[in-house]
Order: sequence, then C-alpha cells, then structure tokens
Amino acid sequence: MIRVVLPAHLRTLARFSGEVHLDISGKSISDILDAIELEYPMLKGTIRGQRTQKRRAYVRFFACERDLSHDDPNLPLPQSVLNGTEPLLIIGAMSGG
Repeated sequence: MIRVVLPAHLRTLARFSGEVHLDISGKSISDILDAIELEYPMLKGTIRGQRTQKRRAYVRFFACERDLSHDDPNLPLPQSVLNGTEPLLIIGAMSGG
C-alpha cells in the first residue's frame, strides 16, 4: 500500500481527511497521480496540468527526506514509499517576500 499526504486545501477539495492509501502496482509519481485523479476526479489539474501532465509550479514532491520535484515523474520511487513505510508528500509551495 502506498501512502500519500496531500496539502489541506486539496484534502478539502476532495472531501477527505488524513492520508490517501493506494493499492496500485505502479511505482512512479506519475502512476500515483493517475490513481489519485481516478479516485478523486475533482483533483484533476490541481497537482499537474491536465494537458501537459507536468507538475504545477507551486507543487513539490518529497519522499524519504528528498525533494523529488525535479526528478523524472516516471522514475521508480524509493522502496520505502512503495511498501508504505514512508509516505509520498505532496506539498503546496509558498512564495513571496
């Protein structure tokens, strides 16, 4: 089981609390986002662009204390994320001065 932590505003939009638990065979961020968008269609276009499928500018991905935001989204995630020991964190980044 893969565990995913979403930012509060996306949990509110999808009307759930806590972590998303996914039983999927996929091993990449793209696979996980496909599964999330299938289960929660209202999140389509909020984490990645609908046409480009690229990560939105103010969204970051973290796992195992590493920023995966600029990695290829089709690369396999760390084994500890795939076996559910560690969650994939999807974070809404902030900017400003």
